[in-house]
Formats: sequence, C-alpha cells, structure tokens
Amino acid sequence: MSNPSQTPTYLPSYPPLRLALAMWALAAAAYMAGFFLRVTPGVLNVPLMRDFHLNAAQLGNLASFYFYFYAASQIPTGIANDRWGPKALIVFGTLLTGVGTLLFAAAPNYPLALAARGLIGLGHGVAWVSLLEISARWFAPRVFGTMSGLSLGAGTLGAVLAQAPLLAMSHWWGWRWTLAGVGVICVLLGLLAWGTIRNSPHQRGYRDYLPPRPPTSAREVLRGLRAVWGWRNTALLFVAPSGVCGAFLTFTTLWGAPFLEQHRGMSGSQASWMIAAMLVGFSAGGIAWGRLSDRLRRRKLPYVTGAMFALLGFAQLSLWPQAPGWVLWTVQLLSAVGSGAMVVGFAWAKESVPASLAGTATGVHNTGVMIGALVQLPLLGWVLDALWTGRAEAGVRLYGLHAFQAAFGVLMAWLVVSLVCVLLASESHARPLEAARPQPRLRAEA
Repeated sequence: MSNPSQTPTYLPSYPPLRLALAMWALAAAAYMAGFFLRVTPGVLNVPLMRDFHLNAAQLGNLASFYFYFYAASQIPTGIANDRWGPKALIVFGTLLTGVGTLLFAAAPNYPLALAARGLIGLGHGVAWVSLLEISARWFAPRVFGTMSGLSLGAGTLGAVLAQAPLLAMSHWWGWRWTLAGVGVICVLLGLLAWGTIRNSPHQRGYRDYLPPRPPTSAREVLRGLRAVWGWRNTALLFVAPSGVCGAFLTFTTLWGAPFLEQHRGMSGSQASWMIAAMLVGFSAGGIAWGRLSDRLRRRKLPYVTGAMFALLGFAQLSLWPQAPGWVLWTVQLLSAVGSGAMVVGFAWAKESVPASLAGTATGVHNTGVMIGALVQLPLLGWVLDALWTGRAEAGVRLYGLHAFQAAFGVLMAWLVVSLVCVLLASESHARPLEAARPQPRLRAEA
C-alpha cells in the first residue's frame, strides 16, 4: 500500500460516482452482514435455548458476547484505521465475522458458541468506522452526511433481513445451515473486498478528497483518552446512550420477540415484523433528529425529546404490557423513533471538547452506546430467571408476564438515569468548543 503522505497532486480528476459507489457498496455489505448477525439471537431464541440447554441469563450472555468484543474494538480500530487504512480492516473484519459465524453454526456446546459470538462482535466492530472512512475518502465532503445516513440504512436493512426472512430460512433449512450460509457469504465478501477496495482514490489514478494525515500513535491515543474525560459532558454523554439506545438494542436484539410471542399472542413471524418496523423507525428517527438538531442548532432539546419518547415505550411495556394492539404498536414505534435521537450525541460529544480531542471523544461516545446493551442483555436474563415459576415447553423456559414487567422496569429505570444525564449536559449550540469560552471541566469543579 502506498504511503498517504506521497499522494500525487497532479492527478486529473476526482473518482467517478460509479467507482466510489462500488467501494462503498462492498464496505456497506460487510456492515449489513454484521448487523444481521447482531440481532439473530432474538429471532432464534427458541432453538438456541433448546439446542444449548440455556436459561434466560445464559441466552442474554450469549447475545451480549457480541457487544463485549464490539465495544472493546472501538479505540484500537481508530488506531489501526490511521495506520493501515479502511481496506485492511474491512477485509480482516469481514473474514473474521465469517469464521465466527461458521464456528457458531457448528458449535456443539455453549462455551464454543460464546467464543464464536465474540469473534463475530470483534469482526463487525471495525465495520462502522471503516465504512465512514471509505465514505469520507471516496465522496465529496458535501455529501458525507448523506452517505452516513445511507450507511446507517444499510445496517438497518441487515437487521430487518434478520427478522421474518431469517425466521423463514431457519424453518426451511434449520438455523445452523442458515447461519453457515451467512458465514460463507461473509468470507466471500472479505475476499471480494481484498481484490476490489482501495483505501484512497489516488490508488486508482484519481484525486483524493481528503488531505494526507499522519497516523496516530497508541501513546497519543492514551493521552487523548485521559484528557477527554476531564470535560464534564464526556461522562454525561457516555451514560446517556447506554439507556436511550441500549434499551432499544436490548429489546430488539433479544427480549422483544419472546415477550411478544408469549404474552401478546403474536406468531414468530408477526413479532419479527414488528421488531423490523421498530428498526426502520429507529433509523428514520436518527436521520430526522440529526437534521432537526442541525437546523435548530441545539443538541439538548432533540435529545431530551427523543429520550422521553423512548422512556414512554418502556414505561408502557412495564406498567401496561397488555395495552390494546394499536396502543402497543403506536407507542413502541414512537419509542423506536425516539431512541434514534442518540445520533445527536455523536456531534454533541465532539463539540464538548477541544477540536484536537474530537476523534477520541467520538470513540469514547461510541463505546458508551454499546455499554448499555452488553450489560442489559444478561441482566434482564438474570431478572427473568429469578422470577421464573418453573414453566417450560419442549425444553425451553417460559417466563410469566410479571417477570417481563420487572425486566422492562429495569430498562425504564435506566432510561430515567440517561434522561437526567442529558438534562445535566451543557448545550453546545452545534458549535465547536471555543478556547475563550469558560470550560466546564471536572477538575475545575472539584
């Protein structure tokens, strides 16, 4: 790979749109496959509990292993992206995701299934940052926001395909053969990315959109991590998405489908379609809240409003779980749209620290997004097991309505904490932090 610092300045033109889209499409396909695999435990909860002899806590831990490794990969991904470029990460991550999926499909026992989910999370953990880097390098800056929205939409499409379509395929071919097929597709995507993707347009004879930048050393990253926590908003905005987004991920990834099937009388297909609709609402909400925040030049108001919508959804699940069907659909879709307000936090976190720490703040914030789900998935399983009455069917535990109410009550309480954190955060008014403005630093308040 050529050194970015040696990028030619005499190249004739920027890359044609069709070539840029080809680069983006491969990276987006890898991201979509990982998103598909993220939410599969919810759809496959019955065969997974049956075949691996799992209780709710174990199933929650199986789903959360993805998030453990995904969250742990975020900061190293930033360093690797600077040093080797997005192509290496996309190829490595997609191949690792494929290997992890094949291992999961063949896993004879629970410990090996956990290890496989960890590999999937680690492989997919590099996908989002790499996809954004491809978008920034191959497309003009004026369309970066559009490409970011399309990228998030690609991930949502993967999650939607992991609902009713995955359920149907698992009925036709069995869940193991279905996931094995997805693993093979991931390996093929990785090989195709290796032969097709280029880090920068100049490697295909075109002009670059981004100027060259020196790679960031691990020491610089650690120094930035220490510095970024000195700013008050960092901690508050780190906690906020753990509830606003974490509760949504926990419901749609795993515990929503069993509740809807066991206590709302839905078939597996109907529950999958409802969760798919919520995923689409989340994606649409992210775009809408982001645009509103930019237009108002305010971060707190859209975030608070979205968090309140999300809180309303889990309050209904906990306090009025047997609400009429039209109420359930309306409130849960509104809650999903509200959860999409978490995207405002990325811009807000960057604007809450000096420009030199903006990249580090983004990495810290993205880790906070995943913290909620990786804790809540097994925590809700523990709550369900603690309130289990002994009912089972075909070797699969069935949990009573009061157990689900208590579990969703945990998410409701977590969302209250997140909402308080958003209210306490300082408004940035969509402007970078000025050096002359009084700095809300933690150590200054001590």
